[in-house]
Amino acid sequence: MAEVTLKPNQGVVFQSDARFRVLVAGRRFGKTFLALVELLAACKSGRLVWYVAPTIKQAKRIAWKSLKQLTRPYWAGKPNETDLRIEIRGGGTICLRGADNYDSLRGDGLDFVVLDEYASMAREAWTEVLRPALADRQGRALFIGTPHGYNHFYDLYQEAADKPDWAVFQFTTEQGGNVAWEELEKAAHELDERTYRQEFQACFENLTAGMVYYAFKREEHVHSIPYRANLPLFWSLDFNISPMCSVIGQRDGEEVRILAEIVLEESNTESACEAFMELARDWLARARAAVHIDIYGDATGKGRHSAASQSDWQIVRDFFSHYHGYEFAIQVPPSNPPVKDRVCCVNAMLRNRAGERRLLVDRSCKHLIQDFERVHWKRDPFGSPMIEIDKSDPKRSHLSDAVGYMIAQAFPIQGRYGEVPHFLV
Repeated sequence: MAEVTLKPNQGVVFQSDARFRVLVAGRRFGKTFLALVELLAACKSGRLVWYVAPTIKQAKRIAWKSLKQLTRPYWAGKPNETDLRIEIRGGGTICLRGADNYDSLRGDGLDFVVLDEYASMAREAWTEVLRPALADRQGRALFIGTPHGYNHFYDLYQEAADKPDWAVFQFTTEQGGNVAWEELEKAAHELDERTYRQEFQACFENLTAGMVYYAFKREEHVHSIPYRANLPLFWSLDFNISPMCSVIGQRDGEEVRILAEIVLEESNTESACEAFMELARDWLARARAAVHIDIYGDATGKGRHSAASQSDWQIVRDFFSHYHGYEFAIQVPPSNPPVKDRVCCVNAMLRNRAGERRLLVDRSCKHLIQDFERVHWKRDPFGSPMIEIDKSDPKRSHLSDAVGYMIAQAFPIQGRYGEVPHFLV
C-alpha cells in the first residue's frame, strides 16, 4: 500500500495490534477516512473485509466514492456498483454493507470488519451475525462512532476496557486535527452544552432523558420584557386545534425576546390571526419605522386544514393581505427540522457552550414557562428514552414548539464544520 497520511491520533488507533478496537471520537475527527485506510491495509490475499454502516444507503453515501478513490491503484477489476464490492489485486475483497437487515449478512466468513456509527445499529448485528462471522478466521473488528446517549455503544465502550484482546480509544474533535479552532468556536456558539460535549468532545450524554429544555432556568431567562419600538415583531404558530398556541416576540440581533403568548381553546387559524392583531395593535401603532412582521410556524400547516377548506398558511396569507399598511413575511421551510435538531436549537439559545443566554421570556408567558420547565421526553414500554416529545398532556409542548419553529428557522444548526481534507501521497 502506498503511503497514506494519517493524523497522529488516527495513527495511534491504526498501529494498535488489539484484535478488537473501539474508537469513540468527536465529529469530523476523521473516523471514516481511518476506517477506509484500515480496510485497504487488511485486504490482503484471499481476505474478505467489510465496512458496515447502519444502512446500505448510508454506507454508499459515506464511504463508496472515497473508498474507490483510495483503492483505485489496487483494483483487480472494475468495482461492482450493485454489490458495492471491490476486488483487490492479489485476491482480497472489500465490501460495503448495511446493518439494518442484519440477518441478510449471515453466511460469509470475515477477516476484518469496520462498524461505523455502531451506536445507530442494532446490538444484534454484532452479537448474532458479525462476531460469529469472524470466528473461524480469527478476524478482527473496529468499532467507530460518536456517542449517542447511554446505549449499547456506551456498554461496549465500558466493557471493552476490561477485556483481553480489546483496546479503547477516545478523542475529541480538536484532537483529530481536522477542524480549525475557529470552527470549534463557531460550534460552541451554535450548540447547547450537552450537544457540544457529545458531538465535539466525544462525551456520552443523555440528550433524550428527562427534561427536553434542560437549559432553561426561570431565574435566568424570565424577566419583564419591554416592547422595543425600533425592532420588528415576529409571530410563531403551532397549528393545534385545542389549544391553538402562538408566541409574539422580537429579535434583537442574536437575541430572541418573547413578549407574549396566545393560547386559544377550541379555536382555528383565523381566530388566532385576529387574536394576534388585537394583542399587537398597540405595539404596531408605536413602531418607529415601517412595520415588518416575520411569521414562523409549523411547516405541516401548508397541507393541513384546522377549520376550513384552505390550508392553515393560506388562511394566514389571506387574513394579512387586508392590512396594506404592514409588511408581512411568512418564513416557513418546506418541511420541519427533526425534533432533536429543533430542541437543540432552542437549548443552544437558552445557554450555548460559550455560556451565552440569548432567549428571554416575559413573566406574562406562564404557559410557555411551564412548557420549558415540564415538557419531557417520551419513553418506550421498556422505559428507554425516545427521540420524541411526550405529548400526553394536551396543554403542554405547543408553545415551546412554536418557539422552536422560529428559532430553528432563524438560528439553524449549520451542520458540517470545516474539515481539513486528508491527502494521499
